[in-house]
Amino acid sequence: MTSRIKASGVATLRCEVCGRKIFGQPQRVLIEEAKLTVCYECSKHGKIIHEEPKPKTVAPRLSGKRQPLSIPARSQPEIKIDTSIELVENYGEKIRQAREKLNLSHEDLGKKLNEKVSLLRKIETGKMKPNNTLVSRLEHVLKVKLIVPASEEKIPEAKIPKAINREVTLGDLMKLDGESKKETSGRKQS
Repeated sequence: MTSRIKASGVATLRCEVCGRKIFGQPQRVLIEEAKLTVCYECSKHGKIIHEEPKPKTVAPRLSGKRQPLSIPARSQPEIKIDTSIELVENYGEKIRQAREKLNLSHEDLGKKLNEKVSLLRKIETGKMKPNNTLVSRLEHVLKVKLIVPASEEKIPEAKIPKAINREVTLGDLMKLDGESKKETSGRKQS
């Protein structure tokens, strides 16, 4: 690498071997397989390289507007959600009871699971639902069942209006929902 020192706005070359200012034409020399820019005196220590100046080529400019680079969007991996299982309704209470049964504090359980204590407290109070991996780890450490098969709400077939050549619509289901709310409110009053 050639050294250039600016003194009073004029760039001067320095010899890469001896460090002196190069007066006149600098020499490109091959010394021990290294290409160096040196002064005339140091050029005697190596083999002079006659390099032809590389022609400067200017890339032709395209007229008109530039086409924006199209970056292919990364496809998000599909997250498969297992709808055949669900978290038990009182998961927080079950976790707390199992933890207390094993005489574990929040801190001890957090260390065993490598989770924050605040997260475990939120899960126990029901403010937060644990993800599937945490549920499986909780089940393993606390020896408690937190995942059960999903139960689907079944609409009584007797209440669905039967119509010839017609399927059940959202409006029909809303009517059924309204009727069931009236029935439950009527039961509570009596």
